[in-house]
Amino acid sequence: MATADASGPLRSVKEHPRATVAVLSVVGYALVLGTFAGVVPGFPTLTEGEVNLLSHAIAAVNAVTTVSLVLGWRWIRRGEVRKHAGAMSASFGLIMLFLVLYLTKVGGGPGEKHIVIESGMFLGAYADAVYWGYIGMLAVHILLSVVSVPVVLYAIVLGWTHTPEELRTETPHRRVGRIAAGTWILSLTLGVVTYLMLNWVYGYEFVRVAG
Repeated sequence: MATADASGPLRSVKEHPRATVAVLSVVGYALVLGTFAGVVPGFPTLTEGEVNLLSHAIAAVNAVTTVSLVLGWRWIRRGEVRKHAGAMSASFGLIMLFLVLYLTKVGGGPGEKHIVIESGMFLGAYADAVYWGYIGMLAVHILLSVVSVPVVLYAIVLGWTHTPEELRTETPHRRVGRIAAGTWILSLTLGVVTYLMLNWVYGYEFVRVAG
C-alpha cells in the first residue's frame, strides 16, 4: 500500500486518480481494439494447436485470478488488510498476464473457434437452448470485461496510492472495490464456464479469418 508522504509521479496519480484511470482505460481499449483490427504489429503467427494451448493457459490464469479475488474479498471482510492488498495486487498482475496471452492469441491466431453442439452430446436434445445459453454467457462475460476496466483500475489506483486509513476515510475505495470485485469475479467465472463448454463439454469448429 502507499505511504502518506508519496511524492513525484505517485503523488500526481494520488491527487488525480480519475484522470489516471481515464488515460489507462483509453490506452487499454485502444490496444485491444487495435489488435482485433489487425493494426497492432509484432504478434507471432500461431498455429491452431498453439491457439488451443493459449486458450488453456488463459482459462487457467482466469481460474487462479478468480480464487485470488475471492480470497481477497474474504480477507478484507475479516479485516486482514495486508492479505487483502496482496491478493488484489496479485489478481491485477494475473489479469495483465491474461491480457498479454489474450492479445497474442487474437493478434497471432489464424481464426476463431465456434461451438458445435450435436445430438449425442450432453443436453444435445436441447442444442438450440444450450447454444443460446452459451452465447448469452459469452456476451455477459465480454460486456463485463469491457465495462469493469475503469472500475477495477480506479479501485487499484486508490489502493496503491493511499494508506489503509486514507482509503477508509478519504476515498470511495470500499464501495468501488466491492463493485469491481463483483463484476470481475462474475466475468471471469463466465469466461471459465464458456471455455469448458467450448473445449471440453462440446465440440468446436475453427473458422479461419479471410486473408
